[in-house]
Amino acid sequence: MHLSLSPFTALATAATLAHHARGAMDPSAAGAWAAAHSSASAALAKMSQNDKIAVVTGIGWNKGACVGNTAAVGSINYPSMCIQDGPLGVRYGTGTTAFTPGIQAASTWDVELMRQRGSYMGAEAKGCGVHVLLGPVGGPLGKNAAGGRNWEGFGPDPYLTGTAMAETIQGMQASGVQANAKHFIGNEQELNRETMSSNIDDRTMHELYLWPFADAVHAGVASVMCSYNKLNGTWACENDKAMNGLLKKELGFQGYVMSDWNAQHTTNGAANSGMDMTMPGSDYNGKTILWGPQLASAVSSNQVSKSRLDDMAQRILAGWYLLGQNNGYPGVNIKASVQGNHKENVRAVGRDGIVLLKNSGILPLGKLGKIAVVGSSAVVNPSGANACVDRGCNTGALGMGWGSGSVNYPYFVAPYDAIKTRAQSEGASVTLSSSDSTSGVSGTVSGADVAVVFITSDSGEGYITTEKVAGDRNDLDPWHGGNQLVQAVAAANKNTVVVVHSVGPVILETILALPGVQAVVWAGLPSQESGNALVDVLWGDVAPSGKLPYTIAKSAGDYGTKVQTGTDSYTEGLYIDYRHFDKAGIAPRFEFGFGLSYTNFTFADLSIATTATSGPATGNVISGGRADLFDTVATITATITNAGGVEGAEVAQLYITLPSSAPAAPPKQLRGFDKLKLAPGAKGTATFNLRRKDLSYWDVARQNWVVPSGSFGVSVGASSRDIRLTGTLSVS
Repeated sequence: MHLSLSPFTALATAATLAHHARGAMDPSAAGAWAAAHSSASAALAKMSQNDKIAVVTGIGWNKGACVGNTAAVGSINYPSMCIQDGPLGVRYGTGTTAFTPGIQAASTWDVELMRQRGSYMGAEAKGCGVHVLLGPVGGPLGKNAAGGRNWEGFGPDPYLTGTAMAETIQGMQASGVQANAKHFIGNEQELNRETMSSNIDDRTMHELYLWPFADAVHAGVASVMCSYNKLNGTWACENDKAMNGLLKKELGFQGYVMSDWNAQHTTNGAANSGMDMTMPGSDYNGKTILWGPQLASAVSSNQVSKSRLDDMAQRILAGWYLLGQNNGYPGVNIKASVQGNHKENVRAVGRDGIVLLKNSGILPLGKLGKIAVVGSSAVVNPSGANACVDRGCNTGALGMGWGSGSVNYPYFVAPYDAIKTRAQSEGASVTLSSSDSTSGVSGTVSGADVAVVFITSDSGEGYITTEKVAGDRNDLDPWHGGNQLVQAVAAANKNTVVVVHSVGPVILETILALPGVQAVVWAGLPSQESGNALVDVLWGDVAPSGKLPYTIAKSAGDYGTKVQTGTDSYTEGLYIDYRHFDKAGIAPRFEFGFGLSYTNFTFADLSIATTATSGPATGNVISGGRADLFDTVATITATITNAGGVEGAEVAQLYITLPSSAPAAPPKQLRGFDKLKLAPGAKGTATFNLRRKDLSYWDVARQNWVVPSGSFGVSVGASSRDIRLTGTLSVS
């Protein structure tokens, strides 16, 4: 049945409003939602029933200027809403930036770059007249290493993803555009995504998959997108427990839920279970329309109450008012030129998201006479960087995966172009084999001082099949015979550097066994500034500082999860990625949080202070959950010293182990990180502020977050397995 929700004003604390210069409210400020709902309620009083239905119903597939559109409502000067992909920029834009994918931002572990990326994306969306930009992505979280759309999000750790979502949302919405947290929830694979059910137990839901959405709601996100899949047997977009129970009631979400495109299945079920907006308003042939006139009939016959229709419309209008979009918002022009200096963030995220996996000392490159570059992915797709629809091919350099989460490249700096420019400026020559064929490659690389070979692995959304990959990857091996290509190069040149561009983990065992491979550079998905970001690191202009946002295993079978052909029962529970490796005692090849530098760092002086008390959370529900869950209850610090000879940045990571009084839990869980940029010999303090939630587990019987009593393990280190300092935090 439909839950009656408490009045919006009761969810907001005192009406302290922070205003941005542009006139938009700070959506995460206390009282901002209350003011937005007050304005929306006043507008609602001037609207007819048909007006309200126009606000909640898309005008149909392919019928407006944007990917999704609603009709204008003249009585309140409400425009046709422009709803546009996606999580890394404005889809179909021609004067817009191709920002780095979410997974690259995650691998920087740099909250300032994450927020700046969100801010720049939001500014470009607003400049194009986009009201709602469809990102960031918190689902898929990435429980399956081969999941096709993992690259759109921030990796399989809920704390890292939640932090990245909050930073991105606050950046986007400070620029005036509504963010959209998606896909809610359990859309962890592309295979059969529109028919399969994700059956997730309550504790796993809260501690893994719901966690980042709680952070998104706490950050003030205006909208959430319900996903294609079923959740515990019921479609996500008509799942009362998910939308009304978890999102709106437990997390106190005051914005609106929109459907993924054509993810609605019934008129009444979706409305009464908490969906607020249907997108795009019809199926893809324009014939099946479930709201619009059908919703009017349902309201007239009281199958959907008038108060539910009011609630739907008010939530949507509140998002518009929350961002100040009722004052002087630009008209829609997806082709607007809005790039500004935003490529600086693309280069910085591309560069600082590079993870150095192996280095015998060959990097950074010194004075060289001849450099060999090998691989089809060293150069731009010969047909053009945007030749394949929605980036649906793996031809030439790889900068993002494929699907609706892709954008056009305004330009693409390929690795070979940037290497050639840099090498020639230093008097070195460059030879190129822009093929993945092993025949003749020895002629390209023999005699070179260093051979740089490029390999890839790609994936994307399931409506496109590329080289027999229908979204989810078929395996975790390099594409195009990458292992064989590296073998051929390393046999002919003993100074081989391997650069990997990939959507996610790749099994590197064959490559790492080759004596000629001196370095492995994990360059991820760097987008339009690919070559420049790489050269910054190869030549040592900047020391690498990225850390893996997932585990790279020795074998694909080590992950303990895989894409399912039917229902996925989530039998692994809490144990995905490093949580699984740690519990099962499996040695990864490169663990979660791993990354080398050109310098080295020491850790000392662990300090632990806490005011935490055991027991359940008791606060009133605010945006994100009970208010006391967001209280800082412990502060942990450590001193990090750059003990090497060059400037660098270290990501200090905090992992918590629950006391024995708690139910079984992963041996270590990330609960803090701090990136410190340090000159040689310099010291800095890594600070980890722990919220009450960070020390809690979800108690299914009590339906609440509970801090257990006893001794918590505290581990601070340079990765999930390179722990440098340990201590305990006692809670009575």
